[in-house]
Amino acid sequence: MSRPGRPVLTLAEIAARLGGDVLGDGQTAVARVATLASAGEGDIAFLANRKYKAQLQSTRASAVIVAPDAADGFAGPRIVTGNPYAYYARVAALLNPAEAGFAGVDASAVVASSLPADAAIAANVSIGREVTLGAGVVIHAGCVIGDRVAIGDCSILYPNVTIYHGCRIGARAILHSGAVIGADGFGFAPEGKAWIKIPQTGGVVIGDDVEIGANTTVDRGALDDTVIGDGCKIDNLVQIAHNCIIGSNTVLAGCTGVAGSVTMGEHCIVGGAGMIAGHVTLAPGTTISGGSLVMKSINQPGLYTSVFPLDSHDEWIRNAAHIRRLSHLAERVSELEKKLKEMASND
Repeated sequence: MSRPGRPVLTLAEIAARLGGDVLGDGQTAVARVATLASAGEGDIAFLANRKYKAQLQSTRASAVIVAPDAADGFAGPRIVTGNPYAYYARVAALLNPAEAGFAGVDASAVVASSLPADAAIAANVSIGREVTLGAGVVIHAGCVIGDRVAIGDCSILYPNVTIYHGCRIGARAILHSGAVIGADGFGFAPEGKAWIKIPQTGGVVIGDDVEIGANTTVDRGALDDTVIGDGCKIDNLVQIAHNCIIGSNTVLAGCTGVAGSVTMGEHCIVGGAGMIAGHVTLAPGTTISGGSLVMKSINQPGLYTSVFPLDSHDEWIRNAAHIRRLSHLAERVSELEKKLKEMASND
């Protein structure tokens, strides 16, 4: 059942906006996107993973989105496109437009800078001095914007985002609740048993079309800026340390940790809980499997994994004991090989 006010579009209207080929009745109307298994009347489903192809025969969807090589698997109305998953995302956006938000500046906001006429500033927001907001910026309740921050057009900050002084956010950014941009990098110089704090005098520069998840932290640089390139998508609970450079359209899944001075090329992907050691460089197009630890630079793009296979605890302990002996075993094998060569030469 569609919620009140949800758009209803025909397949012909969708294809006119998004492209794709309509097979069957182009006047079929849909109001909701659903999975093949859960779809019903008025829903449009999609096939993005071929292992679910059999569900095309049983789905109750009014229409489906399919690739050309799966178009014959569904007899009803369908939209045929080369990338059904991306097409589904765009259809979902058409059928679920952003709800009307608030407008103006709430009386409880504390604002020390000039704002554009169309700024939307919610309750208990604090905006420092010399802040520059672009057109259409929306800042939800409880956000704190430090001095000399710049935020580009049409960006959205959800509740309780904190942006420290001197940071720059591009256009159409989405920062989810609890994100912290520009906190001090973890910089301390040892002096005997004590640690002397190193002032973190750089900033954070975030490009256009970047999305940053809830409770993610991007630290400011020690001297130079920490840089997040255009189009990056960063999940919840990610830590990006000082002086990192994250290439455009890179994706970091939840709980990823990126240590200081890491450089990632464009379109890298790091799976959930991936750990990247400091001063490492990843070549453009590198993919790191979830849970992997990267301790050295990667110069060739590809898929890299360092996860030790799951096993029972007792088996893991036995295998770990063997791993500790690998160096000694390698030396013994080398000695045996030398002896075999000597014996062969004497024959």
